[in-house]
Amino acid sequence: MNVDPHGSAEIGPATWERPEMRLALASRDLKTVYERLQRVGISQRRIARLTGQSASEVYEVLNGRRVMAHDVLVRIADGLGVPRGYMGLAYDRSTEDALDLATAAFSTDADERAEVRSLLAHAANVTMGASVNEVARWWQPVDRETAPAPGRIGIFDVEHVEALTAAMRALDYRHGGGACRDAVAAQVRWSQQLLGATCTDQTRNRLHLALADLHNLAGWTSFDVGMFSVARRHFGRALEQAKQVDDNSLAANILYRMGRLHLHRGMHKDALRFFQLGQICAQDSGCGVTVAMLCANEAWAYAMLGDPTQMTRSVTRAQDEFDRADHDNAQSWVRFFGHADLHASIGIARSATPEPNDQDIASAVENITCAINLRGPDMTRSRTFELTALAVTYLRAGQRDEGLRIGNDAADSATLVRSIRTLDRLEPLQRITAERTNDPDAQALARRITTLRAAE
Repeated sequence: MNVDPHGSAEIGPATWERPEMRLALASRDLKTVYERLQRVGISQRRIARLTGQSASEVYEVLNGRRVMAHDVLVRIADGLGVPRGYMGLAYDRSTEDALDLATAAFSTDADERAEVRSLLAHAANVTMGASVNEVARWWQPVDRETAPAPGRIGIFDVEHVEALTAAMRALDYRHGGGACRDAVAAQVRWSQQLLGATCTDQTRNRLHLALADLHNLAGWTSFDVGMFSVARRHFGRALEQAKQVDDNSLAANILYRMGRLHLHRGMHKDALRFFQLGQICAQDSGCGVTVAMLCANEAWAYAMLGDPTQMTRSVTRAQDEFDRADHDNAQSWVRFFGHADLHASIGIARSATPEPNDQDIASAVENITCAINLRGPDMTRSRTFELTALAVTYLRAGQRDEGLRIGNDAADSATLVRSIRTLDRLEPLQRITAERTNDPDAQALARRITTLRAAE
């Protein structure tokens, strides 16, 4: 019997978000695409089935033959589940330029430490009220030029930007940054030109706020797909716009996201500094939800730095501020921080200390479980993060069966979102299961996560 041993291997959405894969897709280098698919367990036979090619055609591609016909390229993209725009098959030149920039953003030659120092200094200056002398940059694109905008605008035009931002944020929450990042970037390139239009002072102030929120989302979605340099540039621009109109709540939210980026990168001290700058803005905003959000994330940073005393203080304050906060009147960009996010932040902070005690583990399990139970279908990525953290916590506590069960749930969930960050967050689970060399089930989960992350 002719059996395809890899027939059940998954092509998760995040497969297409890795820098090498994005570069191969953008240049229509199908040889590299097929080779990387084979690395994650997709056989030549399955590639042929999905793309409608014969086995011999797939073999020829793997041996260097270029596919040039547009209809064949479209069939291959659709069959594999590749967004057509990633291969330049569905969008205009501006989108192709954005893909080129995305590739450049993954360069390993950049001095990331210098970038972080520059962003932190800039954030401190803007947060503390130092003047920004490059106001003319605000209506210049972060990426590339795009189609012209109207010469006169009103509140309706700004409301349109706000509505698009809200819609794309919902896509990001549900499906990951890879589902909408290029659309957000394109919207930024167009919307920021509105700053050159004629409008009332009221409209201009609201436009600054809308652009700050849009740049903030562009930074967040760029971070989610691993475009760290681009994310920093968007966050920097977002903070300038928010401070221009003295919206301290949004400024605090932007600084929180800067902190999360650097927490993810393992730069825990830098993350804490961004959170502390955010706390200044949060206090000035008078928004208890924003203060609670910053305290909860400070707790996570302190845990990663091995300071359980400060971690506990931050957790306690986060809970107190959250309980006293006026949630009904919180601004749109901080409303996501509800009970689920509070419990998740506290649980992850409790589990992140280098040597958690029994009380920390019990609190982590209780809080993360509560967060998972509160998540709806629109928060797949957050739920994946929390399943991963809960599985690791159970395994560290010696509850092997529950840890492996939840770990497999986390791997299932990770295949549903276009998020490099989600795959990166699986690494502790991959490591702890791989260490259990005498446990076949743990080894199977470790191999499964290795396959999911193999395109890294």
